[in-house]
This record gives sequence, C-alpha cells and structure tokens, in this order.
Amino acid sequence: MKLRDGPSACPSLWRSLPCPLAELRLDLVLSSGQTFRWWESSPGAWTGVLGGRVWTLRQDRERLWYTVYGEEEERDGGLQPARAAGPDGAETDRILRDYFQLDVGLPALYRAWGAADPLFRSVASDFPGVRVLRQDPAECLLSFICTSNNHISRITAMIERLCRAFGPCLCCLDARPFHAFPSLSALAGADAEARLRALGFGYRAKFVSGSAKAITEGFGAEGLHRLRSVPYAEARRVLCTLPGVGAKVADCVCLMALDKAEAVPVDTHVWRIARERYGAALSGRSLTPRAHQEIGDFFRGLWGPYAGWAQAVLFCADLRRSQKPASTRDRAKGAGGRDSCGDGSP
Repeated sequence: MKLRDGPSACPSLWRSLPCPLAELRLDLVLSSGQTFRWWESSPGAWTGVLGGRVWTLRQDRERLWYTVYGEEEERDGGLQPARAAGPDGAETDRILRDYFQLDVGLPALYRAWGAADPLFRSVASDFPGVRVLRQDPAECLLSFICTSNNHISRITAMIERLCRAFGPCLCCLDARPFHAFPSLSALAGADAEARLRALGFGYRAKFVSGSAKAITEGFGAEGLHRLRSVPYAEARRVLCTLPGVGAKVADCVCLMALDKAEAVPVDTHVWRIARERYGAALSGRSLTPRAHQEIGDFFRGLWGPYAGWAQAVLFCADLRRSQKPASTRDRAKGAGGRDSCGDGSP
C-alpha cells in the first residue's frame, strides 16, 4: 500500500476537522515525548498508529486533515472509501477529537496561565497549540516504563521493536510495516521478559512484563480504564503498586491517559526549575517523594486544574531549546539528554 502524503493524493480518502493552529500543532505535540508511535513521513505529514489503525495526519492553518489506511477499495479506476468496512467518518472524527482532547479550548488556558505566570507568558507565544493527548492507558503505562534514564529517539526505537515483536501487523506502507501495540496478555507471557531483554530493553524488561502480568492477573485492562473515574491521588497510588512505576511515571500516565489534568510529572529538571526559577520553598535538597508532592502542589496552585497541561507547554519549549537547530524531522528523532517525562528514576 502506498503512503498518502496529503489530500491531493486520493482526496476521497481524506477527511478534515476544524482545528486552528492555536488549538493544535502536530509538530510540537507528536514529537515531544508524549507518544512514541508517530513518524514525520514527509514534511508536515505524520503517520502512526492509533486505536489499532494506521493514520496519516497533516494540518493547514484552520483544519486538521487525516486519512486512515486499510479501509479503501479499488473502484471506478482508483481507490475509494470502502462501502462497508471500518468505522464511518463520524467515528474516526470522534477518535481524533478524543485523542487530541479537542473539546478543551487551549487559547483560553494559555491566557489564564500567562496571566498567572510571567515565565509561562515569556515562552508561550513561540509554542502555541501544545496540548496533552488522551492515550490508551495500557499503552501509555508500558511505554512510559521504558522512559526512565532514556531519551526520545531511543524510546521510540524500543517501542517500535516491542510492537514488531509482540503486536499484530496492521499494514505496510511503501514496504514499511506498522504494528498495533501489543496486548497485555502478549507482554505477560512466560518468555516475555527474556524476549524483551533480547530486544535491548535491559532492566526495563522485567518491569514491562511484570506490570503487564500484574494488571492481567489483578484488576485487568478494564480496571486500568476505570482509574479515569477515580480521584487523582487514588489513581496515582494504584499505579505506584506496579513494578517499575514510581511517582514520575505514575504522573505521566495520570496526565496522558487517565484524565488527571492536574497531574504534574516531576523530574530533577522540574525540581531545579521550581527552586531556581520560581523560588518554590521545598523541603530537603533532593527529589524525595515529599518534594514530588510539594512541587506538584506548587504548580497546581500557580496554574490551576490544568497544571499538567501548562507544564507540557514548558517541557516542549525546554526540549526544543535544548536541541541544536535542525529540521522538524531531525528534532523529532533527536531529542537529547531528557527523557519524555524526565531524567531520573521511574
């Protein structure tokens, strides 16, 4: 199957949603370490896996365009949408709106954060459209277990190997295979840890397979989804009982998969920013569990109930400024010293 770079290629297979750049910037959101399944397949076009399907996304100033692969057929001398296969356009629209949380108005939040925080105001104009994704909880959790002491390009490669080894192939685009994220049962198998070690996961192998097994034998994937409806502190507590999940990874999952917009992932870099740039009064001189809580509470007091979203903007700005000038594609692949949620322990 051929990759479709934009609506000019088979326009009948593309749909669009109203979505100005102030509400979403694909290049900032999909390359800044929230997710590891998207690839800039051509300038401005992002191809990846979402909800067990392969998509290409691109945008202009006012609209978000998308095409879904595997749901077309040859008819009347060319490719046309399949008559009865796959979800209809309303359903794929819903999937994207849910994934990007487009019902949350971003410009109003930026104005509120800027009014409360001069530091945020000083960087926000250069980084519009940074929003938090709403990901599948199991995929988000197992992906972020891989982020400790790691960086985005390496995490992305690890997740790709994970999906190719354990997930079903969805399709091939220009001979490149795309795989679904593995099921919990696949990663909980008796040989999963050994296979992950052979794939280069190192010590993370036992945490990925151990958490998959703990969920499968415990509250299950459904129980993980149900954490969306419990208070933030309870969801965080439950996640921290899983192998390889500390406060930082738990906060990433709470923010990016469990609807806890107030969750603020904290690493040593955020700890230093809180102390040195914001003058936060913190107990101790290291990043202890108490300091995690104090920093989160400080930023929730400053930024309000969407504090985790505000921190995502500053993280994106910091990540981009730490990189050497490069093309968008190089930036997406070449994030340097920080991992997607920090640089310390899980």
